[in-house]
Amino acid sequence: MKDVKYLLAYTIPLSCWVALSLKGWFSYTTVVYAFGLIPMLELVFSSKESSYSEEQKHKRLVNVVFDMLLYLNLPLVFATLFYGLYTLLYFNLEVYEQIGIVFSVGIVLGTNGINVAHELGHRLSKSEQFLAKVLLMPSLYMHFFIEHNLGHHKNVGTPGDPATARRDQSVYGFWLTSIIGQWISAYKIQKQQLEINGHRFWSLHNELLVFVVVQSLYVYAIYVWFGAFGAAYALAFALVAVLLLETINYIEHYGLVRELKASRYERVTPAHSWNSNHVIGRMVLYELTRHSDHHHRASKKYQVLESIDESPQLPFGYTTSMVIAMVPPVWFALMNKRLNRIQM
Repeated sequence: MKDVKYLLAYTIPLSCWVALSLKGWFSYTTVVYAFGLIPMLELVFSSKESSYSEEQKHKRLVNVVFDMLLYLNLPLVFATLFYGLYTLLYFNLEVYEQIGIVFSVGIVLGTNGINVAHELGHRLSKSEQFLAKVLLMPSLYMHFFIEHNLGHHKNVGTPGDPATARRDQSVYGFWLTSIIGQWISAYKIQKQQLEINGHRFWSLHNELLVFVVVQSLYVYAIYVWFGAFGAAYALAFALVAVLLLETINYIEHYGLVRELKASRYERVTPAHSWNSNHVIGRMVLYELTRHSDHHHRASKKYQVLESIDESPQLPFGYTTSMVIAMVPPVWFALMNKRLNRIQM
């Protein structure tokens, strides 16, 4: 029964529905909840559990409830998306209300959309990978499926990984280099795969090209159904979701590097990702915060990820860390000291 706490992940879209229903200053409910209330709760509630026995792992892996909790995010994300568009277009809202709703819906697309897509994208099942791609579509970030799995996990902690933030790089500069760099990386990976398999670039074998077409059709469909303003709002939702993802990328690997030994980089270990065992963030993000174990064994499902004590530890949970990262001098002062201790 204690695993019902993963239902906390649904509190993000629930808070958004409150924002959409009540409007006014309540339009910012999701923003306040994610970056105000959750950080405060994480100061109160600690995470004591860090590992599971082999028997516990087996039971958790065969329990389909953990998978169903992920699948239910698909209707939730799209229902929230269309509810957001309906509210923005069919109610006479003030500008501050529109901004609040855009941020609230965008956060849902990032946490319950991209984050869940990240988990499902690592699965071997083609049906689950398909769900991952669908969840990435409204954020216009379907290339993430290619780059993250075939690029980031291979190149993390090296100059070849655009999703690894360098020491003293601000989150704002990282947004630009990571977004552009991941697109370029996805293109190179796809081009290489096509050449290896003897397929042409302009073909259905080019998944990246298919993604561009699908996302274009999605935006066009929004334009047809909701007009130019609807399409503009959809793009704004996607921007918020992507910046949320990239801020998470920023704090997950900030300043951590793999050493170059005899012309090869050392293998990926738990030392190359920042870990956070703060309980609220763990539940809301389906254990994404146990990122060190995820990179150590990317195929592990979220319900059996463990907190590795020897991995670098964030001083706060993810949401608190993201807020601090918005103020680069404070972030550098906090994290560079930890980097110095690790790299001594």
